[in-house]
Amino acid sequence: MPKNKTHKGTAKRIRVTGGGKLKRERAGHRHILEKKSSKKTRSLEGITDVAANDANRVKRLLGI
Repeated sequence: MPKNKTHKGTAKRIRVTGGGKLKRERAGHRHILEKKSSKKTRSLEGITDVAANDANRVKRLLGI
């Protein structure tokens, strides 16, 4: 049986905390920021958890 390979695109975007939670950055804060309101861009800052519905799929991609 071959080993499972880590999905490298997912590994670059998602970090696993010490407690096993999955953390990700919010999308939409890279470019075309002039037309977005300050309220919108402030809400896109920071790191958030991966949604509970996606957690099992992401863990499988990461090989956890």
